Amino acid sequence: QVQLVESGGGLVQAGGSLRLSCLASGRAFSTYAMGWFRQAPGKEREFVTSILSDSSIYNADSVKGRFTISRDNAKNMVNLQMNSLKSEDTAVYYCAATKFFSSRTTVSSAGEYAYWGQGTQVTVSS
Repeated sequence: QVQLVESGGGLVQAGGSLRLSCLASGRAFSTYAMGWFRQAPGKEREFVTSILSDSSIYNADSVKGRFTISRDNAKNMVNLQMNSLKSEDTAVYYCAATKFFSSRTTVSSAGEYAYWGQGTQVTVSS
């Protein structure tokens, strides 16, 4: 069982930056794929970005060029650097992890991730 704890959320002005962190409790962190999802009130959970155990990275079109995911296996940590933030980035951001995928093409599907953090609120003001 993997426990994920997120931190770094807060209030930031449009155009600003924020860095989110996710700390995992598992002993096999380096073998897990890690992802970030977000959910705004009244909307469905949305894929943001993911990084696999081989360091392959996948990004949603909405955040390409602005958000960067990274992992530090020695610290059991995954980070999300968010730059050029927009009001539409406002949401609760969730860290997720999984060991197995149905297919390599399903990395953006929330249902593929077995473990989830509690979420951290990101609010971008205009």
